[in-house]
Amino acid sequence: QVQLVESGGGLVQAGGSLRLACAASDSILSMDVMGWYRWGVGKQRELVGLISVGGGTKFADYVKGRFTISRDNAKNTVFLQMNSLTPDDTGVYYCNAVRLGTDYWGKGTLVTVSS
Repeated sequence: QVQLVESGGGLVQAGGSLRLACAASDSILSMDVMGWYRWGVGKQRELVGLISVGGGTKFADYVKGRFTISRDNAKNTVFLQMNSLTPDDTGVYYCNAVRLGTDYWGKGTLVTVSS
């Protein structure tokens, strides 16, 4: 069982930045892929970005050029750096990990972007 704990959410003005962190209870290098998803108000859950065990990243079109994903292997933590935030980025951001076909989810962290 892998436990994921997100942190770093909060209230920010449009144009601002936030960095979210996802701390895993096990080595992140044992995960096939880790990612960030978000659930906005009145929206379905959507992918934000992924990082593979090899370090490759992939992002949804609507965050390309604004968001980046990085990781600290020693701390078993994955980060989501969010820049140039807009009110449309408001939502609960969830960390996801996949290992051997099993999905693990954190409880989410709320990001609110004010206009």
